[in-house]
Amino acid sequence: MPCGREAARDLIGRVASSFAELPDESVLSEVDGVLPGAAPAAGGPLGWTGYDDQLSRAAELTGEQESVVCGVAEIGGVRAVLVAFEFGFLGGSLGTRTGARIEQAFTHAREHRLPVVSLVATGGSRMQEGTPALMQLPRIARQITLTRAAGLPHVSVLRDPTTGGGWATLGAGADVVLGLRGAQVGFAGSRVRPPGYSVTQQFAAGLVDQLLPSGELRGRLERWLRLLTSPGDTAEVPGALGQVTTPATGWDAVVNARALGRPRAKQYLQAYFDWHEPINGDRAGGVDPGVLCGFGLRGGRTVAYAAQCGTATRPAGFRTAARLVRLANRLGIPVLTLVDTPGAANDAAAEKAGVGAAIADMFTAVAEVSVPVTTLLIGEGGSGGALAFAAPDRMWVTPDSYLAVISPELAAAILKREPARARQTADELRLRPQDLVELGVARGIAQLSPSVER
Repeated sequence: MPCGREAARDLIGRVASSFAELPDESVLSEVDGVLPGAAPAAGGPLGWTGYDDQLSRAAELTGEQESVVCGVAEIGGVRAVLVAFEFGFLGGSLGTRTGARIEQAFTHAREHRLPVVSLVATGGSRMQEGTPALMQLPRIARQITLTRAAGLPHVSVLRDPTTGGGWATLGAGADVVLGLRGAQVGFAGSRVRPPGYSVTQQFAAGLVDQLLPSGELRGRLERWLRLLTSPGDTAEVPGALGQVTTPATGWDAVVNARALGRPRAKQYLQAYFDWHEPINGDRAGGVDPGVLCGFGLRGGRTVAYAAQCGTATRPAGFRTAARLVRLANRLGIPVLTLVDTPGAANDAAAEKAGVGAAIADMFTAVAEVSVPVTTLLIGEGGSGGALAFAAPDRMWVTPDSYLAVISPELAAAILKREPARARQTADELRLRPQDLVELGVARGIAQLSPSVER
């Protein structure tokens, strides 16, 4: 069987420990404009010849009355609303009743303050219902928007296939997008534009957060639902993992921050969290491997993180981090940022991709949040590319870090000094950790982590 094309109820049984389907009578009444239990109009909204027979055969084949099954499930101890597509019912297509069922599911989620999980497998809008079927897309988009505004998380799972309006609403519009390996995912399906686009390609383009085999779906959903529904109060300052003593000179600070063996973001995240799950990409076609973003569990509570890895941060990195910060704010989850970059990428490709606008967007994302943002400078702090990741009133520094308006070498060049005077310029910039505390830029120097052995 192709990836993700198992029956909806079989999939629900595999990922959930319990499931209660939402009642269907009010949905049928609303769509068909008749009393519950009465027969709908022949041929659907267009009077399509043979459509009733197609619906009957689909119901007989699948045991379902529509292409989605909606209800309340328990996944890893978290109650959630499930929207599961039955691909065997007319290719999981979106019709008017489909839209009504999905609207009911999202409304129920808001009324009962539950997260939503969409298990998507669809070929798109239903041809036999024409434009009325197509009009379900803005209807679904409105439900996603209302649920987002209510501060409730939405996780989508891309099965095979996820195309058309299903991808452009429930799939790509979710907060966290998980893709089953081998799935066809794209706006145009294989019958419209062969060959179909794959979930792996969408992941590479930053449109899918994680790829996983079907057998890992339940465990991954359990972890994500726990993360997105267990917000902490604030992000504690991580302990320092590297140097113990502060540098004597500005140039010593630069050398320490640039040392190849210095602890980087991956080590800090591993030491800080019990476990964590990453998100991927800026949702606009870009991925920056030098920026790590996601959510982690620490002491039973969730903290979001956005961490630079010591490389020049690209536009996609700023946009991914801004996306993370805004999602965390909407869900009431505190944020930890780790600053470590020589600066923003400034090559022609970065400029063309809008690096200035991306930096501005990250500054705005941090400035507008209501949740606490905690920053630790763990290495190089190069100009605005570093500062965009920082909370200006809650920043700490490690002994092997520095923050400067520009690198000492470039500062010397701009001031028309000899290259040899870069060391002197480093002192004049007052970029050492202790200088940053004295200047009021940082609150303090992070203490050595208890996990570090000396």
